[in-house]
Amino acid sequence: MRGNPAWQQDSMLAVHNWWHLALHHIELDDCGAALDLFDGPVNGHQSTLALELIDASALLWRLQLRGVDAGDRWAGVAERWAAMATDGNYAFNDFHAAMAFACAGRDDLLGLLREAQRRACARDDDNARFTSQIGAPGVEAVVAFVEGDHVRCAERLRAIRNQAQRFGGSHAQRDLVDQTLIAAAERGGQQRLARALQRERQLLAEQRRMQ
Repeated sequence: MRGNPAWQQDSMLAVHNWWHLALHHIELDDCGAALDLFDGPVNGHQSTLALELIDASALLWRLQLRGVDAGDRWAGVAERWAAMATDGNYAFNDFHAAMAFACAGRDDLLGLLREAQRRACARDDDNARFTSQIGAPGVEAVVAFVEGDHVRCAERLRAIRNQAQRFGGSHAQRDLVDQTLIAAAERGGQQRLARALQRERQLLAEQRRMQ
């Protein structure tokens, strides 16, 4: 799989562009190609940059939602997120770090992240509000999903999905909230909710294509 040399060389967005290509393969139900991209240009260089770790977590999570066995890949991603577990400076980062910690079984790092979020909520800044209103519930939704409590996951995500744009990321990145909510609803026996969400997502995609 080749990318455009214009964005592969000396570009801080090269990994993110590879990530978008991987999402394209997932939409085509070619999860094997997406996993190859994860193992190669998305995660193969073992980056410790938050921007690139977000892409690694988000891609692996999407593949897992599709039933792809991640093997031990989460362990390496979680280890590289570990240095930021106590930061609590950006709710969007915490959300993606929690995916890696929960999937890798790193309860120790999850504990540090939750404590960092509690400290963040005590501050008087934008991130305090984003963390308390969206970030912390999002982390708990991720943990609930990994633990198999899909009803609780769906409850948490339904409460934050309409304000998720406040804690950062692009439309493509925040779509992970709806994808996870749909999967949680399906697995939690809430089929009507899942169908309604899927239809809404399809309509939004059609609207964007027409713009």
